[in-house]
This record gives sequence, C-alpha cells and structure tokens, in this order.
Amino acid sequence: MQWTLVVPVKPLARAKSRLADTAAGGVRPGLALAFAQDTVAAALASTAVHGVVVVTDDHLAGRELAALGARIVPDDPQADPADGLNAALRHAEALLRTVRPRSPLAALNADLPALRPTELTRVLEAAAAFPRAFLPDAAGTGTTLLAATPGRALRPAFGPDSRLRHRRSGATELTVDEADSVRQDVDTGDDLRAALALGVGPRTAAAAARLLIPGQ
Repeated sequence: MQWTLVVPVKPLARAKSRLADTAAGGVRPGLALAFAQDTVAAALASTAVHGVVVVTDDHLAGRELAALGARIVPDDPQADPADGLNAALRHAEALLRTVRPRSPLAALNADLPALRPTELTRVLEAAAAFPRAFLPDAAGTGTTLLAATPGRALRPAFGPDSRLRHRRSGATELTVDEADSVRQDVDTGDDLRAALALGVGPRTAAAAARLLIPGQ
C-alpha cells in the first residue's frame, strides 16, 4: 500500500516556543526548518510513501521542502486559527481526495528529525491493517502519526492529550517494535537530546551542533 503523507508546518517564526530553554528566539526558526527538512526527506525515502504534501503558509519552509520533492499546499484562509493543526490537515485531506480519492492518507508530525525511512515503512504497514490508526509519541500523551485507509476520513484530533482523543475517536493505537524514530518528536530540550541520541538527519545535526547542548 502506497501512502500519501500530510505534514503540517507552522510559520517558522512561531515554531518551537517550548525550546526557549535550549534555543534562543533567533535560532528556533532555523531549527524548526531543519526538523521539517529531515522529516520530509526521510518520509520521501520510505518505500511505503507515494508522496508528501506539506501544508504551510511559510514561504521559506515551502520553498525548501518543495526542493526536497514535497508538494506544498497553503493553509485554508477560512480556517479557525484556534484549530490550526487539525484545520490544516482537514483542508489538505479535502484537496487530496479530489485528486487521489482512493489513496490511503497519513498525517505526520514535522518535528521528527531522527526519522528513519525503514521504521516509518514498518509503522505504515502496521497501519494498513486498520481503518484508522495512530502512533503515540515517545512521551506517551501525544500522537506523531495518524493514518486512514482508503474510504476513511482522518478525523484528526491533535493537540493536548491527543493519544487519548484519538483512541476515543475509534482509531487503533499501534504498537510497533523498533519504531522509536517515528515516535520521537521534539518539543523540549530533553526531546531534542533524545532525538540526538537516536541519530538525527544532517540538517538537524548541523543546527544542533551550534547550540552546544549539554549531554549531546
């Protein structure tokens, strides 16, 4: 099964505010872009992925991610800003259904800098067995991937406690061995250190090296 992945990317100037204890405000946009670049590059290298669609209004992120091979879709101008991530995913899903109505879709976080293509393939193969499925994050409260097989809506419920909300929505929680890189998103300095321990992509490695993170 060949999946289309939807990756929402916030405006870089507002991204990764919870990394304030690790990266100064002027550094965080570049770090967020590096996360997204390494995530998209790894996703496109997965044998289970047909293509990656990035939803963003950030011109720099759009240009750099398009250069990697992603299709760029702007955010819905009519969407409620309070429902940003989920609105972006629903908007992209609606557009994609007009082009590839029978394609399986998966929403993937943009902050998975340690993502390994083989591990993503393993997760998507597991998700193919269920109408809707999700993978919890390393912290155990969030979600890094939400998948829907052909004919099923994503019904995203990202945000605080999304693991519980996706489970309550009827999505199957995936338990996949050797998929740590798909679960390790980065919101805090501790998350970044954990991702670095797994081994991040080249752009994140270069950006993180400039931070001189203790324990790296």
